[in-house]
Amino acid sequence: MTTAPSLFISHGSPMFALEPGLLGPNLRAMGESLTDITAVLVVSPHWQTRGVRVASSVAPETIHDFGGFPAPLYQLQYAAPGAPAVAQDAARLLSDAGFEVALDERRGLDHGAWVPLRYLFPRADVPVFQVSLPQHIDAAGALRMGQALAPLRQRGVLVVGSGSLTHNLYEFRQHIRDPEYAQEFVDWVREAVAARDVEALVDYRRRAPHAERAHPTEEHYLPLLVAVGASADTDAPQLVEGGMTYGVLSMDSFAFGLPHAAQGKAG
Repeated sequence: MTTAPSLFISHGSPMFALEPGLLGPNLRAMGESLTDITAVLVVSPHWQTRGVRVASSVAPETIHDFGGFPAPLYQLQYAAPGAPAVAQDAARLLSDAGFEVALDERRGLDHGAWVPLRYLFPRADVPVFQVSLPQHIDAAGALRMGQALAPLRQRGVLVVGSGSLTHNLYEFRQHIRDPEYAQEFVDWVREAVAARDVEALVDYRRRAPHAERAHPTEEHYLPLLVAVGASADTDAPQLVEGGMTYGVLSMDSFAFGLPHAAQGKAG
């Protein structure tokens, strides 16, 4: 069985479901080359819990966890099956790594999961389950989560950290005179990922330019560390271009360990 890659995907605004922009087609092209995926594990900032919870639903519902958007957005469904057996294995790996873990048979897929998956696997024919992001976890802890989940990749499980490369929602709604700060942060992350400088990515709060402005809170950055943690030193990082939306919201994403057939199709 081919080892599955790990991905960090910027899911941006829920409107990404209706507005594919640059990233949507790049995810679709990548997904067409991922033919041996047995299940998808998603860590999203929109499910935060005390300890770690692992969704073990047989048929996870599509959660519309947002308000004030156009009506067609609430009509979208992503009816992928769950993966309860794999979820149990993920829970064991996390428990063995020292995390407090519980299974959740009722949890569905929030928009951090189903919105990007609509592009990656549009037929919704690959089993999907989520792993929660623990409240108060830090960057080192998120990296450790990814490291604990890494063995699942050898069984064809695609590990996805879904977040946003920049995520200042206050500025997202304002007219910003100096939006270039967001690109400076993105450029720093791009270089650190390309160099596999894991120490810098963990210590981004001190090292990256405009880190606290790009991420006033950390939950949308931490899934990047999950994806990095799930990757191996031999996994070549690949940028999946997403562009800058709304002036300050980066959709850039990263893939680690893509099969040869998928390289170059990620954008």
